[in-house]
Amino acid sequence: MAEATDDRLRLLIERIERLEEEKKGIADDIRDVYSEGKAVGYDAKIMRQCVRLRKMKPDDRHEMETILEVYKAALGLG
Repeated sequence: MAEATDDRLRLLIERIERLEEEKKGIADDIRDVYSEGKAVGYDAKIMRQCVRLRKMKPDDRHEMETILEVYKAALGLG
């Protein structure tokens, strides 16, 4: 029983390690795409912001933008 549990744990750890490697590879690919965008004149920070906004639900995005406008007005930034 203990040996089967040890094997199961080892397999789980190995899967996690493989996934971590894949995640690193994907992160590198994403960084390359941002660099490519920057090379043709796009602002990487703004690209990241666009990606973040596109992930949001439309209602959540609208609420955030409304609150941001209120804050900006209160701070004299608008």
